[in-house]
Parts: sequence; structure tokens; C-alpha cells
Amino acid sequence: MSTLVLGGTRSGKSGHAEALLPADAPVRYAATARRRPDDAEWEARIARHAARRPACWTTVEEPDLVAELARGGPLLVDDLATWLTGVLDDCEAWESATPPPAVADAVATLVEAVRRCPSSPEAPCVLVSAEVGLGVVPATRAGRLFRDELGALNAALAEVCDEVVLLVAGLPLRLKPAAAT
Repeated sequence: MSTLVLGGTRSGKSGHAEALLPADAPVRYAATARRRPDDAEWEARIARHAARRPACWTTVEEPDLVAELARGGPLLVDDLATWLTGVLDDCEAWESATPPPAVADAVATLVEAVRRCPSSPEAPCVLVSAEVGLGVVPATRAGRLFRDELGALNAALAEVCDEVVLLVAGLPLRLKPAAAT
């Protein structure tokens, strides 16, 4: 079973996603945020996330998500917005007139890996992503690129995931319920 958990900043999406997995069993936590030793605030955010994970969970930093997904669940990927930022960085897309084809290739490969991820209710795959398309039009081209690419990624993932949940003010709204078993 795969679940996509969406939400805005401080919506509770990561905490909700973590609660979907067993706290007393091994879980792989694919942490996509890239470390920035020169940014103390960023490093503190990463440390706060890591501190609340159960001791029996394994954190995989800067993971190869396709490989992690192929291993199956229980797996938590947090989050796809920072993964996409890394893809855009690596493809030097921020200043391009149009996104380089490598961006679409990376997204398509990830979506296919999610679709094929061996998971079950006992060993779920939970994905976290930011929802950034609720009306604010970014003032910069880079901001609009990110919003558009993340919106497309989220839509593609929602299509292949069994369940989609949107967190608003800490409250989960089921957008796509899991099929009855």
C-alpha cells in the first residue's frame, strides 16, 4: 500500500506520515534534504526531524529513491519537494528557459518506481510532499518553475498511489481513499 501525504508548511504532514508507520518496527526513513553545514538553521531543522524518529528506524540520507522504492516497505520518503529541488539543482534548471528533459526523466522514473514499489498494509510506502499550488503565484521564474514542477510531480504520484491525504492546519483530509480490502 502506498500513501502520498501532502501539505503546506507546518501543516503536520511529516508527523502524520510518521504515524502511519509502526513505531516499534524497523522502517527505512529516506531523508531527501541535502545537508548544508554552512546553514545552521537548516541543519537544526534536519536535527529536529531526526530526533523524533523511533530508535529502530534507519535514516538513509540523500537516498537513491528508485533503489529504496525497489526494496519495498516499510519506507517513509520525506520529502519529495526537497528531492525535486535537488533534481532541479543537478539539472541546472533554475535559469533555463524551459526545464531540461532530465527533469522530466527523473520524475517519470520516480513515479514508475512508486508504482512498482512492493508494499502492503503491513509494509507500507509513505511519501511526503509539499502542496504549493494553492493560489500564490511566485514572483520569480525559479519559484514558478518549482511550483509547476512540484504540482506535476504530486499529480503524477497521486495517480499511482493507493491513498492520498492532504494535511490542512494539522487535520488530514482523505483525497483518495485506499481501496477496501
